[in-house]
Amino acid sequence: QVQLVESGGGSVQAGGSLRLSCVASRYYSCKYDMSWYRQAPGKDREFVSAIDRDGRPRYADSVKGRFTISQDNAKNTADLQMNGLKPEDTAMYYCKAELVGGWYCRGETWGQGTQVTVSS
Repeated sequence: QVQLVESGGGSVQAGGSLRLSCVASRYYSCKYDMSWYRQAPGKDREFVSAIDRDGRPRYADSVKGRFTISQDNAKNTADLQMNGLKPEDTAMYYCKAELVGGWYCRGETWGQGTQVTVSS
């Protein structure tokens, strides 16, 4: 069973930076497509950023130019560097890992979430 551990959340003032990290446990020879989502109080969970096994990133329009996602396939990690944070970035951030590779590499796992709070 895949397990995810997230870290790096916290409280910052507007304009500040945080770096979120997500580590997925090893599962046979599978690789991961990893992504970050966020959910603010009273709102639906929304996509933030993703990176596939080949290192191709995607971003929500709201974070383009401010957030950068990176990965280390050897360590099954995905980091989200968040710069220029705004109060509207305040949310619980969740990592999601999707198994990819062989026929047995199926399924996705969500992390427990890490809180990001940005004050004005």
